Amino acid sequence: MILDTISIINFKNICDEQLTLTPGINCFVGNNGAGKTNILDAVHYLALARSMQTLSDNQVVRHDEESFIIDGKFNSDGGRIEQVVCGYTRRSGKTLKRNGKEYDKLSDHVGHFPIVVVSPADSALISDSAEERRRYINRLISQIGRQYLAALIRYNTTLQERNKLLKTSPSEEMLLIYDQMLDMAATAIYNRRKEVIAQMRPIVEEYYKLLCGGRETIGLDYRSELDSATLGELLLASRQRDFVNEFTSVGVHRDDIIFTIGDYPLRKYGSQGQQKSFLIALKLAEYQLLAESSGERPILLLDDLFDKLDMGRVAELLRLVGGESFGQIMITDCNKHRLQRTLGEAGAEYQLFHVTNGKVEL
Repeated sequence: MILDTISIINFKNICDEQLTLTPGINCFVGNNGAGKTNILDAVHYLALARSMQTLSDNQVVRHDEESFIIDGKFNSDGGRIEQVVCGYTRRSGKTLKRNGKEYDKLSDHVGHFPIVVVSPADSALISDSAEERRRYINRLISQIGRQYLAALIRYNTTLQERNKLLKTSPSEEMLLIYDQMLDMAATAIYNRRKEVIAQMRPIVEEYYKLLCGGRETIGLDYRSELDSATLGELLLASRQRDFVNEFTSVGVHRDDIIFTIGDYPLRKYGSQGQQKSFLIALKLAEYQLLAESSGERPILLLDDLFDKLDMGRVAELLRLVGGESFGQIMITDCNKHRLQRTLGEAGAEYQLFHVTNGKVEL
């Protein structure tokens, strides 16, 4: 999937910019705060209709403006030309159009324009709670197949309703209904998560070896309460505890993904370089799964490329993504000369954009 052109109006610190991108590597250089990441975030909006950061639509509208609009023309690997327009106004909310037709549900857009992001924010996958890792795997599998997203929406909606019921005076009959609904959705979610993580594991291991020279062994495992019983059984066993706590204490909303290095927790025993290399290997595995499932090479966004990585590992990463298995790439860095030198060592061709206060120039 190639983004040929993008128009960005009133998005973050960008007033009005139109860019023509190369199908290969596009580099955005400039000082911190210049707006480099904002360009990548605009691309992410076109692909998934939301920010790649933890920002609401209202927060990304340029100061003192009432709306933003992002317009992109894509060229698929199969030769299809697609236009996506994402707009938002503070009064009426967000709209998303594909080839001139507005979506009834934004979730219907997920998966059509595969995208993978590598950024400093990925460190939260290691340092933060299990919720962050669940959010990650949910985003990934939702891009692979919308059936998973539908099951996830059903599960979360039912979970909210069950928790509301527990705060009142729940009848056993109503709880059984909710339990059956949760059990069906949870089984689909659990099986798909388990399958995808099993697919990712050897790919992550291989990419990590390529990035780090095979010096350490790493692990990727899925942990769920459903490993030992069905959710229906677990809900029945936790019934009295749920009455007391007034919320649902078991389920796939408590699952976790375990990252290890040398059989020890990566969070405690991995250096910053090892953690960053692990995360990049994870994202490259994500890229491979999305490419295989969609038949399209995803757009790869590499934000703040040199964050916690030495030049040797960055050069190896650029050699990896410069191959035919990868398509369009967008890179940001604050040091133009460092980036150019590393790209040169990797033998990569690229187009360079300079970003200053939201303005973009070749």
